[in-house]
This record gives sequence, structure tokens and C-alpha cells, in this order.
Amino acid sequence: MINKKDRNVARKKRHQRIRNKISGTAERPRMNIYRSLNNIYVQFIDDVAGNTLASVSTLDKEMKGQLDDKTKSEAAKLVGELAAKRAQSVGIKEVVFDRGGYLYTGRVAQVAEGAREAGLKL
Repeated sequence: MINKKDRNVARKKRHQRIRNKISGTAERPRMNIYRSLNNIYVQFIDDVAGNTLASVSTLDKEMKGQLDDKTKSEAAKLVGELAAKRAQSVGIKEVVFDRGGYLYTGRVAQVAEGAREAGLKL
């Protein structure tokens, strides 16, 4: 019998390894990314207090009209830009980037690039 590795279990192990090394504070929160099959979610988390300071996803009302003719990567970049704007409105200028166990390519890299272009320091 062939045993196929579960990719999500491997991702969760990578994410836990990353989380053991990084942590977010109120001054420099953790920018966490979760990537589902169709959507992408970004949260700014203060791990000391255990609070989510701001969040953005492709399901937000602000994003709905903009994503009609976009690819997933283009949508991820727009989410990164909106995430940076929301973070700056809350007073966040600098974050710790948490890629969530995903490889830093494709949609994850596009979110980071969009956030940098909008003025957030990663």
C-alpha cells in the first residue's frame, strides 16, 4: 500500500517550527497569512495579549468589486495593499512576517509585495 503524505499536515509542522521562533508584540505584530484554495486571509496578531489587531481577506466587502477579473495572485497583491492600509490606520508601521508554513512564492509573496508597496515594513 502506498502512503501519500498529507501536504497540510506538513505545512502545519513547518508553521509550528516557524512560530517557535517568531512572535508578535503590540509595537510589531505578526502578519499571519492563511491561503485556502480560493481565498487568502491576512491577520495582524499581538501574541503577547492574544489579540487580532486587524484582518483582511478576499471575502471583504471592499474587495468584492475589484476581484471580478483578477487572478488569484493579482487578488493576493490587492489584499496585501489593503492589509497595509488597515494596519497603518490602526497604527502599525512594522510587522513580523509569518508565511504560515507556505513557501514564499506565488500568492504569499504577492501579499508581501503588495504590503511593502503600500508602505508597510516587513
